[in-house]
Amino acid sequence: MKTMTCKELGGACDLEFHANTFEEIAEMSKKHGMEMFQKGDEAHLEAMNKMKDLMQSPDAMTKWMENKRKEFDAKPNGE
Repeated sequence: MKTMTCKELGGACDLEFHANTFEEIAEMSKKHGMEMFQKGDEAHLEAMNKMKDLMQSPDAMTKWMENKRKEFDAKPNGE
């Protein structure tokens, strides 16, 4: 199991996500982002706007996802 924070995944806080695969951790991050969006959390809304801008370029988004996957893969396995 590996750990990444919301901030490491492009978010705005230090909440930790724990998962065995990058896909699992990305889904957890997405769910957390939706919860913060519904709460109107300013810091997360700002982070989401940055991601929205990134998504305008498919190449940039693909490269960002590849880099995040590499960061996840490089993390040590925890308990």
